[in-house]
Amino acid sequence: MRFLPLLFIPAAVCAAQQLPRGLWDAVLTVEDRQVPFKLELQGAGAAMKGAIVDGDQRIWSTSATFVGGALHLRWAYFDSDLKAKLENGALTGAYTRRTRAGLVQRAFTAKPFAAPPAPAEGAKFAQFAGAWRIETDAAKGVRVMDGRFRQSADQVTGTIQRVDGDFGTLSGTVRGARLALSHFDGIRATLLEVELAPDGTLKGRIDGKTGFRAVPLDQAKAAGIPEPPDPTRYVAVKNPAEPFQFRFQDLDGQWVSLDSERFRGKAVIATIMGSWCPNCHDEAEFLMDLYRRYRAQGLEIIGLGFEYTGEIERDRELLRAFAKRHGITYPMLLAGTTEDGEVLRKLPQLASFAAYPAALYLGRDHKVRAIHAGFAGPANPEEHRKLKAEIESLVKSMLAKP
Repeated sequence: MRFLPLLFIPAAVCAAQQLPRGLWDAVLTVEDRQVPFKLELQGAGAAMKGAIVDGDQRIWSTSATFVGGALHLRWAYFDSDLKAKLENGALTGAYTRRTRAGLVQRAFTAKPFAAPPAPAEGAKFAQFAGAWRIETDAAKGVRVMDGRFRQSADQVTGTIQRVDGDFGTLSGTVRGARLALSHFDGIRATLLEVELAPDGTLKGRIDGKTGFRAVPLDQAKAAGIPEPPDPTRYVAVKNPAEPFQFRFQDLDGQWVSLDSERFRGKAVIATIMGSWCPNCHDEAEFLMDLYRRYRAQGLEIIGLGFEYTGEIERDRELLRAFAKRHGITYPMLLAGTTEDGEVLRKLPQLASFAAYPAALYLGRDHKVRAIHAGFAGPANPEEHRKLKAEIESLVKSMLAKP
């Protein structure tokens, strides 16, 4: 369990000065659910900025203002805004983001951070720590996934790893045999309600809708819960023996294909992604690190962006903001929209597609050497380290072949 460093300016003091700085206990209302998260505010005037706290990560706003008691934070790469008024030491307002379904607005409240009370000496708590195999009652999509949770006294953190990526850092407090875990990253607002049964299994609901059961990972086979989908087999090509091809415009409107001189004879990672995809943001950090270290040896990376507005200039702007956030210097192409079936229409060599991100690893002959769906991010440290090592090994083997 990691504890917050003692470097925040006390928000209560700042509120008294009518400057919303420091750490805040925030709540987003999603339908009938309250999703708690942490918000950090720093600086003043032109130097002001805010961040959604996601475990050890900070999701910083691209702009921020505080004028006349009104706070406005904008995340350009999410096409989202948080607007709130500071009154009586509390923030009240709304978080708004444009999505495929249109403009979505959620009520937002926040108060200065208060550390949870220390548990009584010798107090015992239901234990949720460990690795779990989870099976949901979802009518469609992926039903089996893995959960990893860490616990210190009554405080629990962890994540759920699905084939398309992890849930981000979930955190919450044990109350009797029950646990509520929440997560907000600017895109997803997740609430996991869990109960520990007398037989040591878990049951609960995800976002108030999807029911699930979970057993310790080493008991999954005996409980009849299958393995989760294999991310290396979840997306496939029709004919691995033929070079992969595509032709899309970059963010300046120039046509780019793998026949271009820049990519000839180079190993290529082509990632199918979108600015709206949280796990694509995690993947981009790692891909950019690979690019810095292996480009000189013949590695190229291309982002194939599928965006949701359908407005070319707006979608390009979202991809530009995505690239700016992660310091991306490899090409980003606008490949299409998130409309159902669009990826298969635009990339007809694919036999199947069902997860963002999905990275295609192409040898120097541009034939597909491997495909990996999803990305295990920092919220799942064990799988994150393992996946990065596996991909780096794959990249080295791709570069070694003439």
